[in-house]
Amino acid sequence: METLYRLDPQLTATHHLLINGVSKAYPTANGTHVVLADIHLEVHRGEFVCLIGHSGCGKTTLLNMVAGFTAPSCGEISLNGMPVRQPGPDRMMVFQNYALLPWLTAYQNIELAVKSVYPHKTRQRRRQIVAEHLELVGLTAAAHKRPSQLSGGMKQRVAIARALAIRPEMLILDEPFGALDAITKEELQDELLKIWRTHKLTVLMITHDIDEALYLADRVVMMTNGPAAHIGDILNIPFPRPRRRSQLLEDPQYYDLRNQVVDFLYTRFGH
Repeated sequence: METLYRLDPQLTATHHLLINGVSKAYPTANGTHVVLADIHLEVHRGEFVCLIGHSGCGKTTLLNMVAGFTAPSCGEISLNGMPVRQPGPDRMMVFQNYALLPWLTAYQNIELAVKSVYPHKTRQRRRQIVAEHLELVGLTAAAHKRPSQLSGGMKQRVAIARALAIRPEMLILDEPFGALDAITKEELQDELLKIWRTHKLTVLMITHDIDEALYLADRVVMMTNGPAAHIGDILNIPFPRPRRRSQLLEDPQYYDLRNQVVDFLYTRFGH
């Protein structure tokens, strides 16, 4: 299937993340199942990109390949011009289910990541890094609580602090706020934007929430349905930063962009 997006070989060196002709297929008893077909995407350094599409369109599969957890069946993914072959501290992933070790405290979950990436740093320096990132996400008072003692929003803060503590170049987010209530979700969206601006990270994030994508992203990448899903359209978000939610909701252009995403998901590619 021909995709709408092709990369200019003369421009590829200017991009932070490059996904070039990537497909992913799995063997099954009934033959080969193609999850993703011919994905082309360029992400600039410091850009915030949201992926949106129906369940089963391969969004998480794509993120797992960018993280290095799985390899493409064909095509190549590169970061800073170097092929992605395996996970690395330059890319950290935050999952919807937090992925915290339940027998460790918030502090210890973050410390474990810091120690694994920076084994040669002194214990005092590692403690300082952990404390700084707990403060960054507002969890200093909850440092010695285990995940079972934390709310969903607090667990996600720990997961974000753990990812940031190793100073990645890229933050990969797999629908991180999907399980949270509306108020906590909005608080963490604002906190994520503040962290993104401060640390100048590149962010690639899955969401099923159209309003979340329009509020957070520089570009919204819309995926067609699977099997053999590909990029169907890319929407540039023109709103200046920093953004205020109340101002966006008063802007007629916001509803025009929202209607474009709704039309793509529910008219052009509705189940």
